[in-house]
Amino acid sequence: MPIYTYQHSKDNPDCEHVPTFDFEQMSRDFPLSVCPWCGKPVDRLLSTPTIKKKLFDCELRDKGFTKLVRVDDGLYENMTRRAGEDKYVDRRRPETLPHLEKTIED
Repeated sequence: MPIYTYQHSKDNPDCEHVPTFDFEQMSRDFPLSVCPWCGKPVDRLLSTPTIKKKLFDCELRDKGFTKLVRVDDGLYENMTRRAGEDKYVDRRRPETLPHLEKTIED
């Protein structure tokens, strides 16, 4: 759900809350016209949207994540395998599991 930023109108800058605030609402909802805390007029500010960057498998691995993609029932391809790890993980063969002790640090 989008988060919109609002500011108290220049006519009424004083509020017990804060001069600007973020408010989560559906994009199809009408913009707020009054502050939900003090009831004074507010204006919605224009802001840039947050864009999520897709990480490549090697970036996931470098951040300590393991990405498994299902190939068949109980068989997964390890997309972020490290040296010494199997390309495929079979749930019936524990020796094929990723080496988590290499990625998890205290």
